[in-house]
Amino acid sequence: MITTAPKDINSYIAGFPQEVQPVLQQMRRLVQATVPEATETIKYGMPTFDYHGTLVHFAAFVHHIGFYSVPTSHEAFQEDLKGYKVGNGSVQFPLNQPLPTELIAKIVKYRMQENLETVSMTENAC
Repeated sequence: MITTAPKDINSYIAGFPQEVQPVLQQMRRLVQATVPEATETIKYGMPTFDYHGTLVHFAAFVHHIGFYSVPTSHEAFQEDLKGYKVGNGSVQFPLNQPLPTELIAKIVKYRMQENLETVSMTENAC
């Protein structure tokens, strides 16, 4: 597990056991493929994707991948998230199960649209 703050997503992923790294890479590739224009960074010590604001964060834990897409997407995907432990703005995807790639992609697209709508409203208010 990570003992120092990672400087980028590569170093974040490298700080985890070999068996966890492919899941983190899969999450990274999925977000990249869903919103290719998104930029990568580290915020709050977690891999973060930005696209006209924060899009999503993810983080590895002992038994799960935490996926953070802010609470608004929880409401929109309440039915889809029923099989997962959900917190305030987070979803836990167990490491012993395949990532729900279609669901994650839908949530990322939803967040992208939210960010674009926020930018549009801000521009129209000026």
